[in-house]
Amino acid sequence: MTCIGMWCQAGSEYLLLSQSGRRLLPTADEQPRTVCVLCRQMSWRRIFHTSCLVLLVQLLCLEAVPISLDKTKVNQPEDKASEPPPSVDTGLHYDRYLREVIDFLEKDQHFKEKLHNTDMEDIKMGKLAKELDFVSHHVRTQLDELKRQEVSRLRTLIKAKQDIEGGNDMAVDHQALLKQFEYLNHMNPHTFEVEDLDRLIKSATNDLENYDKERHEEFKKYEMTKDHERREQLKTLDDEGRMKEEEHYEEMKKKHADHPKVNHPGSQNQFKEVWEEADGLDPEDFDPKTFFKLHDSNGDGFFDEQELEALFTKELEKIYDPTNEEDDMVEMEEERLRMREHVMNEVDTNKDRLVSLEEFLTATKKKEFLEPDSWETLEQNQAYTDEEMREFEEHLAQQEEDLNQKASDLQKQRDELERQQEQLNSQKVELQQAVEHMERLKTQKVEPPPEVHVEGNAIPEPRGEYHPLPPGHKDMSQNHPGMKQDSHLQNQIPHNTQDLSQPQLQDLPPGHQAVP
Repeated sequence: MTCIGMWCQAGSEYLLLSQSGRRLLPTADEQPRTVCVLCRQMSWRRIFHTSCLVLLVQLLCLEAVPISLDKTKVNQPEDKASEPPPSVDTGLHYDRYLREVIDFLEKDQHFKEKLHNTDMEDIKMGKLAKELDFVSHHVRTQLDELKRQEVSRLRTLIKAKQDIEGGNDMAVDHQALLKQFEYLNHMNPHTFEVEDLDRLIKSATNDLENYDKERHEEFKKYEMTKDHERREQLKTLDDEGRMKEEEHYEEMKKKHADHPKVNHPGSQNQFKEVWEEADGLDPEDFDPKTFFKLHDSNGDGFFDEQELEALFTKELEKIYDPTNEEDDMVEMEEERLRMREHVMNEVDTNKDRLVSLEEFLTATKKKEFLEPDSWETLEQNQAYTDEEMREFEEHLAQQEEDLNQKASDLQKQRDELERQQEQLNSQKVELQQAVEHMERLKTQKVEPPPEVHVEGNAIPEPRGEYHPLPPGHKDMSQNHPGMKQDSHLQNQIPHNTQDLSQPQLQDLPPGHQAVP
């Protein structure tokens, strides 16, 4: 059908055909009105069909096959309301108490500003602790409750230690024992005061400074113990076995030392390698400020010790592999600690154990950052000297002697206890036999003698076995008619009573007479 709209607007003469092909010739007065109505209807129909076509195309596009995406490489939108990552454990036995105190204090805006603006030396001198008096009452109440919980925890630890040592019956002086915990005021276990904050800051600072030193001493002892055990094992082998063990040991040392070159920690080359391999960026576009923000994981504007140690993972993977026999993971952690200490000494100018952005950018302009020296790993630096090893072995020998003496004493005590146990067992057996004998006697039925009634001066008749009288005595039963002798007893009286009652006399010397 021809477009009627064009015909209506131009006013030209067009043929208008119906759906059946019939020609329509409207009159002059009807044509404009009729054509305009038809034009309006056809225009709406055209718009409707066009809209349907566009909608159909969009639907077909939506149903197209999607492109497969690697979801592991797609950055998921971060939740802005998510909580910041928790602080890393400092390794102190009161780490939880320390972190909770800091978290509560940072809720107070005034103290938080003072904390970030105060120099580390002023913090160590106790100037920051005086700001506790200006903290809000709500925060102070939470700190009081936190201290009471910590005191209760320490008392529980003391009681548990006392129980392990076997002093259950002894009275525990908690006030005296709490003196060993210098990071809180044990004289006031109920409220958190300025002295508590001052003690906590000083104790944490001192303990953290000694923490690395203690870790180094533990590692040195670990290395000397490992070497001592290896030497002792060699003593138990024959010449051939000892030679094989020495060859295997040297082979493992060579395999461990055969690794790629290790970059100097905190140098431009080391950071560029992290920038390229860990961050996936072009090393030519390395920017220190961007690098700092990328690896400031908690976004606080500082590199702490754990964030710094994470930067050395790529370097450590060049040296240590947990699947290799020659690689010791304890040594890897010691190497990580050495790298972190080196960077801290070079970059941390205010010695607050944190690296700020300003300190980091300043360090990137130094010659040590651009042209560093080579880094010597642990296999190039022995952890102990020969003199320290000799003293360590003497100490082990003395400990072994003391243990042997204690073992001997314990063996003697054991033997004595076993002997006493045997005595107790024998006494127990004897006692048990005596009890059984008494029980048998009780079970025997023994009839008591019959009762005898005595009238007047009558003497009860004797019963039982007859005993002869001594010489010169008479039987009084003959003078008392009330007394009767049993016939069976009389039959038991021997006829030679005189012979039985008197002993046989031998011939006496002259001048002696027998006494009756």
